[in-house]
Amino acid sequence: MEENETCHELDNLMEGVDLEQARYPLGNQSFEKIISDGKYYVDKTALIYRMTHTYNYVFLSRPRRFGKSLLCSTLASYFRGEKELFKGLAMDRLEKEWKCYPVIHLSLASVKSDDPSGIKGLIDDKLELIEEGFGISPKTGDLGRRLNNIILGCHKKFGEKVVVILDEYDAPLLNVLHEPDKLKDVRQTMRTLFSPLKDCDPYLRFLFITGITKFSQLSIFSEINNLTLVSMDDEYSTLCGFTQQEVETVFTDGIDALATKKGLSREQTLDELRQTYDGYHFSADSPGVYNPYSIVNALAKKKTENYWFATGTPSFLVHMLRQFNTDFSSIDGSEAMESSFDAPTENMHSILPLFYQSGYITIKSYNERARLYTLGFPNKEVKNGLMENLYPYYVAADTEHRDTNIWRISEGFLNHDLDQVFQTLQAFLEGIPYQDSHFDENHWTQMLYVVFSLLGIYTESQVRTAKGRIDIVVKTADDIYVMEVKLDRPAREALEQIDAKSYLVPYSLDGRRLTKIGMSFSTEQRNVTEWTVG
Repeated sequence: MEENETCHELDNLMEGVDLEQARYPLGNQSFEKIISDGKYYVDKTALIYRMTHTYNYVFLSRPRRFGKSLLCSTLASYFRGEKELFKGLAMDRLEKEWKCYPVIHLSLASVKSDDPSGIKGLIDDKLELIEEGFGISPKTGDLGRRLNNIILGCHKKFGEKVVVILDEYDAPLLNVLHEPDKLKDVRQTMRTLFSPLKDCDPYLRFLFITGITKFSQLSIFSEINNLTLVSMDDEYSTLCGFTQQEVETVFTDGIDALATKKGLSREQTLDELRQTYDGYHFSADSPGVYNPYSIVNALAKKKTENYWFATGTPSFLVHMLRQFNTDFSSIDGSEAMESSFDAPTENMHSILPLFYQSGYITIKSYNERARLYTLGFPNKEVKNGLMENLYPYYVAADTEHRDTNIWRISEGFLNHDLDQVFQTLQAFLEGIPYQDSHFDENHWTQMLYVVFSLLGIYTESQVRTAKGRIDIVVKTADDIYVMEVKLDRPAREALEQIDAKSYLVPYSLDGRRLTKIGMSFSTEQRNVTEWTVG
């Protein structure tokens, strides 16, 4: 009787538990825990084996929440010789020796302060934990001396070369990137920490450094001239993030479950996932990769939402957009020379490399002859999420009526009711407080771009054609709207430009109804004053 009651209680506890969801490593960046708990793991160990047997000093930059910490954890388990964790993975077939090295794994992800002394204190605490873990007597002095003491102490104690893994090395720097004076002091603190790495070369088996951005080697890593940058190498472009094949192979059950939940076919579901989370390219010939954080959350929770942006847009990014007076409406489709990506973050003259490294734009194509990259938003999540995060800064801090107005504008386009579109837009803009408004043309153009980008239907801005750039293109299932905006000039001039530059031609074979719209915006009235449909 008691046994039956116990079984009944267990059944009640398990009722409603999604066993499939439990297999997703949500919020888990520990390779050991993921494998031990039987979670889903996308096997990157063949690339890890190749990298660790090709180079001794490696730097990899990738956006936040892109699997860098899990990669570091996997490297740590590999170099500690934890063979049993790799059973069934590519590494199990490739590695024959399984040597055990002392691994110094230092993550600076949580080291964020605008005070160099505060940063030093946080890093001191982390080094103390490492010293205790290895049983090494602490050494007085600056951060560099302590790290040097740990490396030499490990080498002497274990009789093996040492592996050093530095995860999110740039977190302290990004926090003050927009404040040059503080950046200088923090950079010096970080340089002191990393200073022993060059002289410790005889004692190091492998050095791996990750971050979002690339600060100059000279100023941070004290002239480590043999640090190999693999961030834009074709060979390692999929080291972080999931390829289409990996998604369909590893998460096949989750895709089917999501399709059932949404009432879609498997192919329709895959297409939605591709448009929402795929599309990152980290080298000239890189296959597209998914944001791992977003795709795992979408499949686990059976919802396609903006998971990456739910974790917050880094404050440094908004500061840098303002510092560079960036016209983000022209970022999609922008171009950058190959040399731009080699520029150190602290000396950059354009926001594009930082925007790329942060994951907000990606490589769309590459002209090898000109060494010219074309950049753009990787997917819907990034574009829509970015616009929502920029809305308070470029439109209005008050978002109370935003969603209602955006919905009415969207419905107007879907129903081909353009009076509803522009009357709603007028009322919407009329409600923006005077103090939130700016009168320069650039600001208003970007504000309109943000509003139209939030529609939830397909919206493009600054679309390149053979004869120019279309201001805004909105696509629905039945219609394509091509819009040109004029400031303080008649709307008919906008229509004339659409005709003169043949802006409808690229869509002539699409099959959907084509509508051209001329819009006039008044800087004096701070609103749309006229629209003409042709």
